[in-house]
Amino acid sequence: MTDGFDFSPGAQVPLTGIDGETAATQALASAAYRDSPVTALVDINEATSVTAPRLSLFQPNLGEAFARAVQVRMLGGSRKELVQSFGVEPQTVVEHCLAANRLRQERDSRLSVLMGVFGLLFLPGVLLWLGAFQLRTSLAALRGRGNRAGMLGGIVLAVAIGFTALLVIRPPFSGFWSEYARVVMVAPVIGWYWAKRICERSAKDLRDRWAGLVAGTGVGAKIPEAVPRNPNQVRAERLRQSLAKLSAEQNSNVVFYAGPKGILGMGSRWASWQMAEELLPREGLAEIHPFRSWDVIRAIHDKLRMLERGPLHTGGFPKASIRHWVVVPIGEGAGKISRPTGAEVDAFTVKDFEIQRICNTQQFGKGNRHYLGIQFVLWDGNLVLTLMVTVTVLAQTLRVEVTGHALGPVDGLFTSAPDPAEKTVSKPVKFWETKTVSLPLISSNEVVRLAARAPLTWFPPVLDFLGGTLKLPEPFGLRHTWAGKPWKHRFMADDALRAATPVLRAVHAAAIQVMEENGVDTSHFANRSMVLSGLVQSVEPKKADAYDA
Repeated sequence: MTDGFDFSPGAQVPLTGIDGETAATQALASAAYRDSPVTALVDINEATSVTAPRLSLFQPNLGEAFARAVQVRMLGGSRKELVQSFGVEPQTVVEHCLAANRLRQERDSRLSVLMGVFGLLFLPGVLLWLGAFQLRTSLAALRGRGNRAGMLGGIVLAVAIGFTALLVIRPPFSGFWSEYARVVMVAPVIGWYWAKRICERSAKDLRDRWAGLVAGTGVGAKIPEAVPRNPNQVRAERLRQSLAKLSAEQNSNVVFYAGPKGILGMGSRWASWQMAEELLPREGLAEIHPFRSWDVIRAIHDKLRMLERGPLHTGGFPKASIRHWVVVPIGEGAGKISRPTGAEVDAFTVKDFEIQRICNTQQFGKGNRHYLGIQFVLWDGNLVLTLMVTVTVLAQTLRVEVTGHALGPVDGLFTSAPDPAEKTVSKPVKFWETKTVSLPLISSNEVVRLAARAPLTWFPPVLDFLGGTLKLPEPFGLRHTWAGKPWKHRFMADDALRAATPVLRAVHAAAIQVMEENGVDTSHFANRSMVLSGLVQSVEPKKADAYDA
């Protein structure tokens, strides 16, 4: 690769899933195997858009569009930088997208052989049948999905069937062309039957993977194409390095504050608590002992690590992630992000000495800022709570600020299981009894769509031109793009409110301890801490960054 990124010594397949992130990761990964309409993604996030197809017969479904869009966006050679996906493992989602695309390519290879045989030998009949199904689909789109649309579609198919019967009974030619006219419309129907069997097997496999991921019993994605077996496999090596780069970007300690949107990947700010008092020497001292913001931050870091230990054996806090962050400001409507570069950055991560310098010096005016964050990933990754701490010293005033950020669960679309391919009907004679009837996994229209798309899957730009594409919102991150608000879930909201109080008290205790050790009169800080400790118990989630609270 030309950018010099190579984070591993050799070919390695990354491990999938970590503790606390399984459910959200598998829910997002299940989208790669779904066969529902792609427009459902637009209903979740208005910034997502779907290019209108020029021929609806080539329009992708949700799984096809999602898997291709995510693969190109996250592994493409000219891709933009990504927002971290806290609460999920993005590499696992991308691996499932690659696995889903490989399964579809295997299916499309078989369908392409069928289309090659029947499309070349019986091209007039294939084109007429495709035209009939395209007209039927277009009429349904224009008239709406009602009884009238179904009637018009039925008329179109009836005309096509009648024309086929006419050619079989009374062909318009003689000799060889007479026999050819008899089969030119019948042969594609035979090909359709074979294609239906191929599509049924593929649909069953994809749906089993979809259901397994949603239920939490899904198997890991297999992507042998990402493991180069010899130095000449350039494509596999490039894919391996792209996955390694994705993992390094996920582990970056740089985040982006997008105004009212909050910190991308962590959610909007819902509350803020500030303790700002004057630094005065303790009685009997002429002046305080000099100390820096980093000294306070380091003490807070050590104090937060002790939160999981409590005096009572009643559960309490799980193990949290405590990390120093470099926060970069961007506009609310920014279309991309740009990570810091230079000697102070190694594999997207700002080095420790630069973090310490930012903490001590870049507190006012231009430049990035330092925050210490404690993050709880709860509800199997569906709730991400982050409390950010920053310490600033301006003139004689020391300010300790704690802000709360919350990222809610992934949308319910990703957690829905496939509908069973069966229905319950009354028995014809014993009408008071019922029976379960199995239904085909895919319809006739779906078989035609997959068969028509199959030869063009080897030419993605042509398929995108005819069928349309899915455009993902920018700046893109798998987690925050499809996340909802946690306040609609009673227990998630409780967890967010309960976490703030002990964290705030630990931060204040550590800061006051450092000031006491350096001869500061902490009476004003202690009083302010007591006031905030009381206020935080009744705080309610508000849009702090919108300034409408």
